[in-house]
Amino acid sequence: MADVLPAAWESLLDSSAFVPVIVKSIESFKDSSWSMEPNIHEHFEMVYVKVGEAVFEIEGQPVTIGANDILIIKPRQHHRMIVKSVRGCEHIVLSFKFENRKRGEISEISAENFLDFVKGKESGAFIKLKVNQKNEIIQVLNRIIMERSNEDIGNEFLNYLLVLELFVLISRALKMEWEESIRERGTKVKELIRVAVNYINNNFERDLALTSVAKYVFLSPSYFARAFKDEIGISPINYLLKVRIETAKEMLATTAMKIGEIALSVGFSKQQRFNDIFRKQTGITPSAYRKRSGDR
Repeated sequence: MADVLPAAWESLLDSSAFVPVIVKSIESFKDSSWSMEPNIHEHFEMVYVKVGEAVFEIEGQPVTIGANDILIIKPRQHHRMIVKSVRGCEHIVLSFKFENRKRGEISEISAENFLDFVKGKESGAFIKLKVNQKNEIIQVLNRIIMERSNEDIGNEFLNYLLVLELFVLISRALKMEWEESIRERGTKVKELIRVAVNYINNNFERDLALTSVAKYVFLSPSYFARAFKDEIGISPINYLLKVRIETAKEMLATTAMKIGEIALSVGFSKQQRFNDIFRKQTGITPSAYRKRSGDR
């Protein structure tokens, strides 16, 4: 029975809040005489063109896609496809949603990084990616199509893993395209770094890491670190430590809180780490700084 999974597999699937689920998959060839009426779906739709060329009209906007293009159409977007190649268009369509297996709920959102981008205003009603035939995304896409017709034991679990892999790869590709697009728009980089600075200023007391701040502005940690230092003059981590120490200095001078309590309140889990960073930035210990502030 293909729908019966070993208990360990079921446990893994159920541990995920929302998992991507393929609603339907179609591998199709349409000639230039074929026509499609405008339609709308409640799920995401991914189109990969193998051969030929087509134009999608999405919410009235024409989008040309050719061989090795991937188009992801968001839910509830009016769209239709028009074949432009005389020889027709060969393509794969995957329709997907996100489901909570425990409660049977359907979510509009996806895997975390993927969702961060596709729900944003930057991408509009659709996303277009250019890949090549040897791209990992295409390899996984073809395996999903193949496995969906396979009823061997473990098929559902393998499909689940393949779909997760697909969204990880798409998320990475989207992030690369996003970074490439902002490289060409210097003002956009400055805007994102300002957003990151505000994020650090408002959340410095939390257990912030470079990856979490980079993720907030949808940039890879390496690119974010370079862009931040170019714009601000210091690394994101050093900026975070500077904000923490400046806040601690004010608290040392204006409150009677214990030094250990101040260390915790500005984001340091250990007082010794706080003491070391404070002395490195100010040249004196926190207690010496408090005494000096009291003598003024």
